[in-house]
Amino acid sequence: MQIRKARPTDAKAIAPIMLTAMEEIIYYFIGERDQQKAITFLAHHIAQPKNQYSYEHIIVAEEDENIIGQICLYPGDALEQLRAPILSYLHTHFKREPNIGHETQAGEIYIDTLAVSAAAQGKGIGKILLLYVIDFFVHRYGEVLGLLVDKENPKAKKLYLNIGFDPVGEVHLFGKELIHLQYS
Repeated sequence: MQIRKARPTDAKAIAPIMLTAMEEIIYYFIGERDQQKAITFLAHHIAQPKNQYSYEHIIVAEEDENIIGQICLYPGDALEQLRAPILSYLHTHFKREPNIGHETQAGEIYIDTLAVSAAAQGKGIGKILLLYVIDFFVHRYGEVLGLLVDKENPKAKKLYLNIGFDPVGEVHLFGKELIHLQYS
């Protein structure tokens, strides 16, 4: 298995994997429960620079030339700037102006999505990607990593806590109660 930075040409492979981590959010964004439209929406943005889902912010796990996992992360203080192209696209193409809260903040590198393909789940790929970004951002550069986990997802919460993330607060977004965790 290889861990590497994503490329624009990876967008079509990354999009369905990323969607598994944020299906309800993307359906809310586009205003309908259409999986193909959601994947197309994500693939478009993954292939483009300067937005929160851009390949510029994604690290992938690849096995036998197939992408099997992805982690998307960016500086928390860049959220509004990186979100602007998403909101503009939603307004232009879907006539949508979703009300979105702030999921991150200045002072952390925010893990927006972490997802593994269905075929590769249960093999520790998500943990490998997390440990990779912890080593890179925290141990090498002294950054703080942040993420949100759904209170109704105890398995994910347990993984993050066991790796060393600490709860630092709670956030209410998209009708869900989320725990804000950080690793420093």
